[in-house]
Amino acid sequence: MAKILMCEPFELYNLLNQCNRVSRLAEINYLCLIDAREIQDYDTSHVITAKSVRMDLKGTVILPEAVEFDTMQHVVVYDSKTSCLEKKGRAITCARALAKLSLNPVYIVRGGFERFSALYTFLRTEKIIYTIMELENLKTYPVEIIEGVLYMGDQKQVKDDTILSDLKITAIVNVSQSDSLKPVNKNQVILNIPVDDSVSSDLYSSFEKICSFIDLHINLELRVLVVSRQGKSRCSAVTIAFLMHHLTQTVEDAWKYVLKCKPSMRPNTGFLQQLSDWEIHVMGKQVTDISEPHF
Repeated sequence: MAKILMCEPFELYNLLNQCNRVSRLAEINYLCLIDAREIQDYDTSHVITAKSVRMDLKGTVILPEAVEFDTMQHVVVYDSKTSCLEKKGRAITCARALAKLSLNPVYIVRGGFERFSALYTFLRTEKIIYTIMELENLKTYPVEIIEGVLYMGDQKQVKDDTILSDLKITAIVNVSQSDSLKPVNKNQVILNIPVDDSVSSDLYSSFEKICSFIDLHINLELRVLVVSRQGKSRCSAVTIAFLMHHLTQTVEDAWKYVLKCKPSMRPNTGFLQQLSDWEIHVMGKQVTDISEPHF
């Protein structure tokens, strides 16, 4: 029987917004998202791609027949507002049924649909059935690194006004050699750091400037988006450097955290060495062995 754990709304948000050329939601065994609320609530509004479950008169969960739960990488369930594992509720009941079938942990979204939909109104829908093409073409948003504060994405996302509006982004760090950005309104502030995605490129000398920029806008309670062309190498190196500075973390701790938020992130080897140098600056000594195979 699989473990049952809680997850935060931003963790589900990140699962919904993973992309490998197209949305990962198009992968048949990527995510099983279950809405455990009453069917009338589900029909009114639910999280995108969520499937509804029913319960018979005895309270037995009737799961969707077409889903192979034992092959799913991620299994997530939510009800209206369950916030802990100790209380009884539809999410707990459903998670227990799922745990008997899943090989991976079953997660319950803390605060349920009420909390998730309040934070991410733009990810609610009434749509029930999707074609593969519709799933492939779903809009993906930048991943959330620090809840309601820091996001990481790519050039396509930063040029989408709907995304910037939905996430309330006003400050942008753009780490790209050829795609300099200009503010589109008086409230938008952009820091352009022109750097190639090359092992010989210097990001280290910009780390302090970038960290100060992000710190400033976070202290002003503004949301910050870090982007590079593909959203994988330069922006993830910058994000890791900021977490190391902001939370006094090692390269390894910050790396693992960002990797959890975006598994496709991958700073090049040159940037990894610069992060190791930055660790000495932040920690006063080198702690992380970057020759380990997981880097």
